Amino acid sequence: MNLPIELYYWPTPNGWKISIALEEMGLPYELHLVDIGAGDQFDPAFLKIAPNNRMPAIVDPEGPDGAPVSIFESGAILQYLARKTGQFYGASERDRIAVDQWLMWQMGGLGPMAGQAHHFLKYAPALEPPQDLPYAKDRYRAEVARLYGVLDRQLGAHRHVAGDFYSIADMAIWGWASLWEGQQQRLDDKPNLARWLDEVGARPAVQRGRAVAADRRANLQSDRKAQSVLFRR
Repeated sequence: MNLPIELYYWPTPNGWKISIALEEMGLPYELHLVDIGAGDQFDPAFLKIAPNNRMPAIVDPEGPDGAPVSIFESGAILQYLARKTGQFYGASERDRIAVDQWLMWQMGGLGPMAGQAHHFLKYAPALEPPQDLPYAKDRYRAEVARLYGVLDRQLGAHRHVAGDFYSIADMAIWGWASLWEGQQQRLDDKPNLARWLDEVGARPAVQRGRAVAADRRANLQSDRKAQSVLFRR
């Protein structure tokens, strides 16, 4: 178990999930930057690994039965790494059920809704011509607020998202939730979420994972080339 995992990555909330997990699990990895603003996600070689042209993705040279395996979709990667290492998935089947349901909550709820909030609140108004759509802004801002209310209540009953143990569900959610200001949210009425954000954000492995290629994060509000690639403008 010494060969590094190949990580196909860009510094976004979805990319952070895997860089944080690899750091938390102590797994060696080799970084392959996928510049989504330049269109690297459409490269035929990358599409063989991630046919949905989205990062992150990994290639584990020591996969099941010792044979290499490639995996796309961040939630599937987290589940695989947790099974591979026996870490951050809880100690019982009930724990794993709790982890899976909150992981799916992030994949199907918080991630897409927060992503749309970022788009319509920050990026669409900066397009040329501007796309300032009050209905879309209100809809996604309100839905993200609802989801954070759900999360705050859960964290009022438990230290971490899936219970009183830190898991891949926390890793999946933290990156998106850490960007709450850009989603035009508030934390003064969500003390449990605020406490959890600080606690998880103070973990050294989270800080290391969040820092991977941090200097490559672009300002999509002014990068016209990246807008044309990402938003098909």
